[in-house]
Amino acid sequence: MVSPIAIVGMACRYPDACSPLELWENVLAQRRAFRRIPPERLRLEDYLTEDRAAPDSIYSSEAAVIEGYEFDRIGYCVAGETFRATDMTHWLALDIAAQALRDGGFEGGAGLPRDTTGVFLGNTLTGEFSRAGVMRLRWPYVRRVVAASLASGGWTIERREAFLSQLEVAYKEPFPAIGEESLAGGLSNTIAGRICNHFDLKGGGYTIDGACASSLLAIANACSALVAADVDVALAGGVDLSIDPFELVGFAKTGALASGMMRVYDARSNGFWPGEGCGFVVLMREADARAQQRRIYATIRGWGISSDGHGGITRPEVGGQLLALQRAYRRAGFGIETVAYLEGHGTGTNVGDATELKAVSQARRQAAPGGVPAAVIGTVKANVGHTKAAAGVAGLIKAALVVGAGVLPPTTGCEEPHAELCGESAMLRTLRGGERWPSDVPRRAGVSSMGFGGINAHVVIEAGADETHGRALSNREKTLLASPQDAELFLLTATDTNELLRQTEHLLTFVARISRAEMSDLAAHLEGQVGDDERVRAAFVAANPEELAMRLEKLRAVVAGGATKYTDAAAGLFFNHVKTKPRIGFLFPGQGSPSNSEGGIWRRRFANIGELYARARHADDDGRAGGADGADGADGADGVATETAQPSIVNASL
Repeated sequence: MVSPIAIVGMACRYPDACSPLELWENVLAQRRAFRRIPPERLRLEDYLTEDRAAPDSIYSSEAAVIEGYEFDRIGYCVAGETFRATDMTHWLALDIAAQALRDGGFEGGAGLPRDTTGVFLGNTLTGEFSRAGVMRLRWPYVRRVVAASLASGGWTIERREAFLSQLEVAYKEPFPAIGEESLAGGLSNTIAGRICNHFDLKGGGYTIDGACASSLLAIANACSALVAADVDVALAGGVDLSIDPFELVGFAKTGALASGMMRVYDARSNGFWPGEGCGFVVLMREADARAQQRRIYATIRGWGISSDGHGGITRPEVGGQLLALQRAYRRAGFGIETVAYLEGHGTGTNVGDATELKAVSQARRQAAPGGVPAAVIGTVKANVGHTKAAAGVAGLIKAALVVGAGVLPPTTGCEEPHAELCGESAMLRTLRGGERWPSDVPRRAGVSSMGFGGINAHVVIEAGADETHGRALSNREKTLLASPQDAELFLLTATDTNELLRQTEHLLTFVARISRAEMSDLAAHLEGQVGDDERVRAAFVAANPEELAMRLEKLRAVVAGGATKYTDAAAGLFFNHVKTKPRIGFLFPGQGSPSNSEGGIWRRRFANIGELYARARHADDDGRAGGADGADGADGADGVATETAQPSIVNASL
């Protein structure tokens, strides 16, 4: 067992999350920041196809991207030429590192032992902006290809030269000219150096490339440096801004991108959707942090690193992951069976999820042969996408907030748990909603990351010594936990059809670009605009931005066509003129609707739903044993048979 390492500062910027608090609230609310990849980042029409065998193409259109970020180069005293010649990963990393230092009580670097403060940064391939900029230097090749084509077409030399001169200007125009800042601005190993340069840190700063494990490896290296007294303060984290053809086409050809919804630890996991972001933590030896009376989010108790050896370069192996787990808990001085929450790598690939679940389950069985309650597992990737080199630190920040709050969070993206999570002997479980941390269980969590090349990393954390017991959920946390929707209800009201048409056309100008999480925001905003005196009303249901756009297009066509009322139950669309204030109606479904013996979405809304559904599973409406016990296939009963479905539907309706 080694001396604990204290996390005294944290900062991050991920899709839909500008701070650790926003990231935590998004986890509780199960917000998913995925959207159609914006044309500013990638022209999907150039690459998107349903034919997976097509060369140089992708089959998935969604990603989680950062919206609205601007680097304050004036505030950081960065010259315009330097800013334009440098990949945005440098500036985002510098900005988030500064925020983490501020959060740790080192505003602007004040109070840091500058000679013994180190920077450990995870990154791979710099960012897409540098790769795009390199295209400027490929002009001679492009010129030769175009010139040869024109020559074969019979163009004269004079005509070719005139055309190529104009083409060169148009081709190079989007890319900054190469100057003295370009080389340093396009390398990943200078990102950490730029942070050291800005804050005058001399404890050493370097970039670690372990693919998708990079930032967790950076944190493990920082902890080792602190234990060895090589540094006294460490800035550790990762940055990744890379959603471009090089990576997307590569992932598509390995089958790693999700073709449908991204699901994690799910029986139907089929890949991931990419994300981007940056996160940093400020680390100190716990004794030093307490001596300086610094706030401690959590303490890092152990870390382990391994490789898969003869295992595949891109295919994870159980044996390699087990080694990382064993090394981490041996260093921590306690076993994995004492950990109640695991923040997994969880990319959502079928092989990756299955391998990770088997490895963690096997480690827990070996540590507790007599059995132990199943630990909760989840992954922040289901909220912000797979942020690759910045993924591990996002998981660590989430895990630190988990043990700090004493709340076991819901597992976003898991609807039908993987077989490894089912059965009485399962060592892991997922949560549909949050739970208070068990009072008799230590507040400990494990964080895992894996990467191409067969690299594995695991970090073990624990709540601070003053926060050993769970607490009751706050009202805000309860509200967030109850907020997820399978679909949203959108309400529009207007004084006449012309105004309704204008509203519809305005919504159509941007809804295709919003994220899945922003669906809830828009629905709430529109509901707040509903007026009692307005006589034209429309309502429709949509589960994703694409469906929302389709409903709006249909509504626009109906209203523009002169209709005064319209109902499409299948599409969840209603439009009408009303003469009186509408009344609420309760609709009770018949047997044509699917039955759900567990309560489904209702369990997130009402605390006693589980009890009511349990009653429905064990007794029909006459009180006889039987009922809907097998609706989910638990004992082989037919979930759609009348004697099974009707009691479940009636109880649900009541």
